[in-house]
Amino acid sequence: MLRFHFTPEDLTKVRVATEPHALWEIAASLHRFQTREGRWAYASWFRTACAALHRTGLERTVKTFLLPLFPRASYFPDFLTPPEGTQGLDAGLEAVLATPYERVVSEVGVLNRAVGAPAWSRRLTERDMREQLVDALRAYHRAVIAPHEEGIQERLHAERVRHAHTLFRAGTEGVLTGLGPTIHWRPPVLEIDPYPEHRDVRLDGRGLLLIPSHFCWQAPIALADSGLPPVLLCPLHHLPAAPPQTDSAPLNVLLGPTRAAILRASATGSTTTEAARRAGVTPTTASHHTAVLRDAGLITSHRHANTVLHTLTPLGAALLRSTPGDR
Repeated sequence: MLRFHFTPEDLTKVRVATEPHALWEIAASLHRFQTREGRWAYASWFRTACAALHRTGLERTVKTFLLPLFPRASYFPDFLTPPEGTQGLDAGLEAVLATPYERVVSEVGVLNRAVGAPAWSRRLTERDMREQLVDALRAYHRAVIAPHEEGIQERLHAERVRHAHTLFRAGTEGVLTGLGPTIHWRPPVLEIDPYPEHRDVRLDGRGLLLIPSHFCWQAPIALADSGLPPVLLCPLHHLPAAPPQTDSAPLNVLLGPTRAAILRASATGSTTTEAARRAGVTPTTASHHTAVLRDAGLITSHRHANTVLHTLTPLGAALLRSTPGDR
């Protein structure tokens, strides 16, 4: 069992990552090759990923180089999932390259004691070996994750919206209560059971970053070093995907393409930044359009701290339902 001990200050510092963490997704996706658990949920991805690895000649690299560093349900080095990964793949890989020598030695040693690391892993202290690792991670991401990024982004967006709705309705403790069937909020402790080890993490005012993950299946994952900034990788609620939109022309003509895109984004709840990304405009421009839609009675906006969440009004929902291609 893993237990996070909260102080009142920690409850004010619970955050949800606003972008996918590229390296955590790589780690969790590599775990999908090591078990049949949840295979049904990733069946389509698994088939295309295996084909892509074969086509690109990466099968051996994954089997002999990557999988030994990311054993499922066991320890793997924390430096492989640095916080910079939320800034994108390149930023995360640069952080892996910049890991101090002493930290690599320590974490590779823990890996060796935990599962028996391959002999070559000791050379990860050398920059050229880490460059080979970074190249392998980049090639793996390009082959099996990048082709699915749009769908992954959509699912993670829906999960963030779910958390935002819960936060507005039930506060931080409501978010902690609804993280999943293996995560239990028993104030002031968040318990993850089962977990591969028994450990207590005292947050002591540092808060907790929740990272929704597409490839994390059922069992949440935390960093092994309790001294690092606390994070919890959380599995998604596996909801059915939204039906594809086939004809957006009528709504685009009525509202204009930018406002139509923002209205659609609001169907599942959207922050101004997320709406801007969906519409392909700047947050400032999106803010102008959300004001117009709000004045027209099509969306409503709720502020929490520095974040504004936009959702449909009954009128906005009725407009989407009545427009061909947006039902």
